[in-house]
Order: sequence, then structure tokens, then C-alpha cells
Amino acid sequence: MEERICKAARGYGDEMVAFTQAMVRVATENPPGVRYAECVEVITAQLSRLGLPYQVRKVPVPAGVAPRYVVTSSFGHGPRTLYFHGHYDVVPASAPGQFSAERRGAKLFGRGATDMKSGLAAMVYAVRVLDELRVPLGGRIGLVFVPDEETGGRYGASWLARTGRLGANAVGMLLPEPTGGVVWHASRGAITLRVRVRGRAAHVGLQHMGVNAFDQMLGVAGALGKLKREVERRKTRYRITPAAARHSILMLGGRVEGGTSANSVPGECSFTLERRFNPEEDFAREKQRLLAIFDRARRQGVKLEIEILQEGEASGSPEESPFARAVARSIEQVTGRAARFEMCPGLLETRFYAAQGAPACAYGPGLLTVAHGPHEFVPVKNIWQCVAVYALTAARVLGPAG
Repeated sequence: MEERICKAARGYGDEMVAFTQAMVRVATENPPGVRYAECVEVITAQLSRLGLPYQVRKVPVPAGVAPRYVVTSSFGHGPRTLYFHGHYDVVPASAPGQFSAERRGAKLFGRGATDMKSGLAAMVYAVRVLDELRVPLGGRIGLVFVPDEETGGRYGASWLARTGRLGANAVGMLLPEPTGGVVWHASRGAITLRVRVRGRAAHVGLQHMGVNAFDQMLGVAGALGKLKREVERRKTRYRITPAAARHSILMLGGRVEGGTSANSVPGECSFTLERRFNPEEDFAREKQRLLAIFDRARRQGVKLEIEILQEGEASGSPEESPFARAVARSIEQVTGRAARFEMCPGLLETRFYAAQGAPACAYGPGLLTVAHGPHEFVPVKNIWQCVAVYALTAARVLGPAG
């Protein structure tokens, strides 16, 4: 069975590359979240060509927000469901021509090639291989394609979870994030904030008539710096590479804006804050500690507003679970290397399935080292290998022995 699955996966190599290229050429940049409908058309056309049923759900969004769509499909019968779940949005381009989806030898270049449109292709073609080989399954494969992962999943996976449409009868979930050959069985939680401090603008010669928003922002940032020094001494017990990444994170100033000119008192300044929690930390408690700093600043007379851009809890699935061992055995048979389990340094949508008690792991064809960068690419070999791993895992988890 293993040899037949690997051979079938390799046989679809050119088709998978062409499907990935078609998706990459649709620039689904998020933010702000554009060209989603076009990408959905590419995905559903491919599902239709392969004879897979699908459903497109339009997600309710506030006025002024571009339409969002979730695509679901399935293969097999019965309530027990193994989910292949991925996102079709990408971060904005960082270099010209990133959406040309050019293949150069053994690599496919383009924004989204590694994160994670090649992974979406792997999800679909794993089902194609199972169908072609008539692998007996005691359950279903659920395919889920979502938008907005790059901005927290509010109108994608989070919406599915909030409305009870995510993870029904799940026996496991695989997420094709660019894991670079390892299995991510845990991930950090996150809170991303934008802090806007308001003062009063004035001419520099009459600065006594103004309120310097920059000065006040520095005071708030100083208080946050004390918390940063404390929390970044903490380390997770999960394995993660490199070892320096084990520390908890509070990053200030990813984006800083304010003022209008050099000779004016700034009337407004803003900065962003990224708090990344290790699984051992209490999300609610750490969030409250953050917000308490802003409450204290307000009591001291600072006028500020907080906007939560994204938030999500940490998650983890035991690497000793039967599901994780099935994934590990499949990886070893396909690649010839023992599977390595680590914690993802970022936030993963595995959290939505783990919150429902389903074992969830990330393993995809892409490379984290090039994701979001100007020279993003995916090794073509990795795509068919991921297909084989997914198909073998499904055979194990949903087959007679599962």
C-alpha cells in the first residue's frame, strides 16, 4: 500500500504543480483580503474536475469588509472524519513579480507557494490518490479551505468554530503549514494590539499649548517594557528550534506611526504590540495583565485607545497519541526519516480543532524559512511527499486498523 500510494502521488506531480500555480497567480493578499472569490473559483473548479462535491459559504462580514468565503468538500462515508484544513489567503507581496508562479527546476516560486497553496494542492491530491487506489476508509475526509488566517481567522476558521460548523466528529486534523519537515503538534497563543495615544497638536514654538502624544506613548511603552522583561524570562517545555525561541514573547513597535512634521507637537501616535504565549501560560491572566497597564495609564490621564487585531489561545496535542503516531509512521515511510515533533513559534489554526478535543498536527510541503519572504518557494518534491503522507495517514486513521 505504501509503495502504491507514493507511486500514485508522484504520478500527479505536474497536475499538482499546475494547480498550485493557478492559485498562486491569484493574489489573495491579506490584509486587506482581496481576490478571494477568484481563488475560490480556482479551488472549486479543481474539486469539480476531480469529481468531489463542494459547498461555498459566504461569511457574514461588517459593512466595508470585502466578501469572505469558506469552501468545504468531503470524500468517503460515515461520521468519523479526518480533516485536511488550510487557508488560501497570503501575506502581501514583498517583491515584484511574486504572483507569476514561476517554476525553476525543482522549485516553484511565488507568494503563497510555500504558505500554503502548495499545501492546499496536497490536501486535494491526497484524496485523489485515495480515490484512485480505492483505499478502504471507515469514515470521511473533510476538506476545509478558509480565508483570513494571516489576520487571525475572524472570518474564516474562527467563524466556523463560533457557528458550530467546524470539526464535527473529528478523529484528527492535518494542517499543511510550511513546517520544513517537522511536525508541529503545539503552537503559541497570540494577542496583537494597536495602541493609539491621543494628545493635542501645536506649533513647536508654543509646545506648552499642546499635549505631546509621543511623550505619552513612551510612558506607556516603558510600562510595557517592564512586563516584557519579566515574561521573556519564561521558557516552554516543548521542543522548538532554535533553542532561543523557547522564550515567551512580548514585542513592541512592529509598526509605529505618528506626528505630521518636525516642527509640530504630535497630536497622535500609535504602535503595535505582539504578545505570544507559550502553552504553559494562562491566556486569560496574561491578557488581563496587558490590559491593566492601559487602564492604569488612562487613570493617569493618558488618552488612549486599544484595538485588538487578533487573538488566539495556545494549543497542543500529545505526540504519543495514536493519531500523532500514525502521522509519524507515514512520514518515516515516505521520507525515510524519523518524524520530529516541535512546537510552532507562531499561532496555528490547529487550535480550533484542539479546543474541541481533536488531535491536530501541522505538516506541510513548505519551508518556514522562506515563508513571507521576497524569494518564497516550495520544493516540488515536497508536494507529492506530503500527498503520500496525508493519504497514508488517512488509511491508518480511518482504515480497518484505525
